[in-house]
Amino acid sequence: MKIKKETLIKLIILVGAAVLNFSGYFLGRVIARDFHHFDFTTPVDRMIPFIPWTITIYWGAYALWIANYCLGTFFDKSGYQRALITHYMGEIVCFLCFVFLPTTMVRAEITGTTFFDKFMEATYVVDSADNLLPSIHCFVSWVAWIAVRKNSSIPKWYRIFSFIFAAAICISTLTVKQHVLADVVTGIGLAELGWFVAGKIGPKIFKKKKCI
Repeated sequence: MKIKKETLIKLIILVGAAVLNFSGYFLGRVIARDFHHFDFTTPVDRMIPFIPWTITIYWGAYALWIANYCLGTFFDKSGYQRALITHYMGEIVCFLCFVFLPTTMVRAEITGTTFFDKFMEATYVVDSADNLLPSIHCFVSWVAWIAVRKNSSIPKWYRIFSFIFAAAICISTLTVKQHVLADVVTGIGLAELGWFVAGKIGPKIFKKKKCI
């Protein structure tokens, strides 16, 4: 089956977004490996309980990212560029922060033996305590929501669900002790700022009407 040129371009852009996400994350870790890492943990962060089962929400973020990015790309002809511009700009900012303001934190001590405890142990192994600020998990999840929040072609119930899921993901980054409050705030802030900037420059780039 022959794929239309426009569809192929969209697929390439989506794949490029994923590649940029992972390459910037791991390259930042390699570059800043021996740099001094800052710890922005606050007393409030220490009061947040460690809840292992929320790791399912944390990893469930990938489902939201894929679903909403595809929805925005293939079912929103006027505004999908805005979300992708936001994503690309934000990923670059995250990479620069990982290199020039590397951060770390003390992870939770896992003493249980349940499935979720083992899941947490495996997560800590594959995702070390660096590249924290801004939180890419929060940034991408928030972009996934704001990309659909005003799109009337998408059912209202799904837009509400996207907000609840995105908020739950941000909270889960704290309850599994993968991030601290500063990471969450900067991740969400970066998404909102990127969305605003993309709304200004998007029409100039694509020479179309202002994105929604």
